[in-house]
Parts: sequence; structure tokens; C-alpha cells
Amino acid sequence: MLVRSAETFRVLGDPTRVRILQALCLEELCVCDIACLLGATKSAVSHQLRLLRSLRVVKFRKVGRVVYYSLDDSHVRNLLREGLNHIVSQGDAP
Repeated sequence: MLVRSAETFRVLGDPTRVRILQALCLEELCVCDIACLLGATKSAVSHQLRLLRSLRVVKFRKVGRVVYYSLDDSHVRNLLREGLNHIVSQGDAP
């Protein structure tokens, strides 16, 4: 259980993955939309999503050939929110 917790925090330690998760906090998105929002390649975004999916941070659903991603559950949103609250409380607002 501790190893899984450490892996979750490790995966949240990457700015690109955090940006993906912030986008998914707002709505369900496909790889193309996420890549466009981040100014990244679809390949790079797919790689990050695969890692996030393996740790059950995001989930997906298919509609035809399009795969839509969303946060796995509200705990992920809470982790992101608490991380930002921690930074703001220290006076280091983004």
C-alpha cells in the first residue's frame, strides 16, 4: 500500500502530467484535444496517459475509434486541489 501511494505521488511530480490532470478536472478529453491544449505531440500525451492509466489516476472510454480520458475518481481532483492549497498557504501562489 505504501509503495502504491509513493508511485501515485511520483506520477503527480511531473508538470506535464499535472497539466493533463488539470485539463481533465474540467472535462473529459481525447488525446488530440489534450495535445492541442498542452502544445504537445499526441505521442507524448499518449505516453503520459498510459502511465496515468496504469496507476488508475485516469480512466478511459471508447466511442468508435476515439478514446476519451477523465479522472478516475474525485480523489485525484482532491489531491490536485490540496497540492495547490498547500502552495498558496505558503505564500507561493502560482
